[in-house]
Amino acid sequence: MCSSDLKCGKCGALLFQAHPVELNAANFDRHAAKSEIPLLVDFWAEWCGPCRMFAPVFEAAAERHPDIVFGKVDTEAEQSLAAAFGIMSIPTLMVFREQVQLYGEPGALPEQMLEQLIERVLEIDMAEVHAALAAQQADGPDEGR
Repeated sequence: MCSSDLKCGKCGALLFQAHPVELNAANFDRHAAKSEIPLLVDFWAEWCGPCRMFAPVFEAAAERHPDIVFGKVDTEAEQSLAAAFGIMSIPTLMVFREQVQLYGEPGALPEQMLEQLIERVLEIDMAEVHAALAAQQADGPDEGR
């Protein structure tokens, strides 16, 4: 069975839509909590020219990677969610995996750079990331920062 054919055990909906899902305050955590499945999030607004130029690139990447969740947050409709992530400029792309933010930068990426980012995210050893985060938490906050 292909990962793009997987269905929710409760509602029967396809887990992977091969296109970006609309994220909001009510459903963001549910999508971000999916265990090992990366979540790429495009924070955007309809009035934003660079956002509109990036949209087809993001959509095409979603079609090429149906086993990754691609989500879009309309910063006008979801101002509290955008504020929670400190969005100051749009478009902003963030990547989460196993509830860890791995990437977050403003600006529209060209297709090739987005593909490279996706490849890097898929190659990351999350056990190492979690170990480093645990060690950092055990050390406590640095006092000179």
